[in-house]
Amino acid sequence: MISETTPVAEITKEAIRILCKEIGLVNTVRFVNQFTTGYGNYTKEREQLFANMPLDKIVSEIKRKR
Repeated sequence: MISETTPVAEITKEAIRILCKEIGLVNTVRFVNQFTTGYGNYTKEREQLFANMPLDKIVSEIKRKR
């Protein structure tokens, strides 16, 4: 017996649909996020982003946004 192989994209779509139904959207996203590594270089980006900003200014901005 030869069976057709289901494309991975279809398996993923069905798995996410089932997870959302069974454990909800938020928990599905939390589960899937375990397997993503992200991208970019945060250390380099952070150095560029905050290069000309004193520490007390950074802290006050964090407090203001909370």
